[in-house]
Amino acid sequence: MEATDAQLKEYIEGKRQEMLDLWAEIVNTESGPKQLDGVNRVGDILQRELEKAGARVRRVKVDHAGDLIVGDWNPGSKEKPVVFMGHMDTVFPAGEAAKNPFRVDEEGNAYGPGVLDMKAGLVIGLYALKALQAIGWNRRPIRFLGVPDEETLHMFSNAKPLIAREAAGAAVVLNFEPGPVSDKLVIGRYGGGPVSITVHGVAAHSGSDPEKGRSAVLEAAHKILKLEAANDIPRGKLINCGAVEGGIGENTIPDFCKIRIGIRYRNQAIGDEIFALLRQVTEKCTVEGTWAELDTSRVMQCMETTEGVRALYGHVADTGEALGLGRIEGIQVGGLSDAGISAAAGIPTLCGMGVRGEGAHTDREFAQVESLYERCLLAAAAVRTL
Repeated sequence: MEATDAQLKEYIEGKRQEMLDLWAEIVNTESGPKQLDGVNRVGDILQRELEKAGARVRRVKVDHAGDLIVGDWNPGSKEKPVVFMGHMDTVFPAGEAAKNPFRVDEEGNAYGPGVLDMKAGLVIGLYALKALQAIGWNRRPIRFLGVPDEETLHMFSNAKPLIAREAAGAAVVLNFEPGPVSDKLVIGRYGGGPVSITVHGVAAHSGSDPEKGRSAVLEAAHKILKLEAANDIPRGKLINCGAVEGGIGENTIPDFCKIRIGIRYRNQAIGDEIFALLRQVTEKCTVEGTWAELDTSRVMQCMETTEGVRALYGHVADTGEALGLGRIEGIQVGGLSDAGISAAAGIPTLCGMGVRGEGAHTDREFAQVESLYERCLLAAAAVRTL
């Protein structure tokens, strides 16, 4: 290793207990989907630690969610900034931390709500920034984004355009979502999420006036058949009509039916096919007198494996080899993340930069403690040579 990488490692090694204590504090600060105050308390911790490192912190108000934390370190540099990104929320209900608090077992695995997904990633990003500061590196600005509501896919908020705005102009984005135990980096993620088609018809008594009715459920059935017929799973195209809500009983022609659909697409071209089909199916009604409306507001963009992403991955993988961490494989995964927001804006983005572990979103969630320090060193060393 070059002397500066050795200095980064020395700094991180000296901060092991400090990083572990901060991880415990953040995990034990509950920030579930309905705990906006808890999300903001995690934001308070991030603000405190960023300000300790000399960053200027802004709190951007987000509709129906906690604040978006924006920390700018070394803003005087004329180079394009590096963005460190991670979400502060978890999927767990209130009271989970009391039942399952942060702890480390004899095998070096940490447990607790959000310990893997993705409170460790917040610690990694913070200490990668602090390590670079400690060795006197100041070539680029670093912008740290603490996102308030990733686990709900921002479906109730306006966070997506705010994240895109704050990441605009970056050289690269590192997203500190967790990686698998097998030690991989994420170079591609599917796009998708929940969409819905709401069908409206005309209600009528099914016994005395059936001819006056226009069945929204029947129209929904026609639409479901067309949508499901377009699935091409091997190609990375999924349209799953997973739930249907409509009608009030057997004696009434239904005037309402909602189709709840999960979509996934491997790349934006396939996504465009799905959106075109959804619009076509929504606009064209088979049952006369019915009409429909489409809601795609909760879709997350895909993280395409562009040349910029490949170049960034190559740089980070080379850095890992130089550090003695081995060459970390790059993979594409089906899960969604905020990496899609920055990638869709054309910014080279790498995801899965967080800790290794398993069991995300369950009470069995765990993370390998040693990977906290390894990934912190990897991120800091990779940024140092950008």
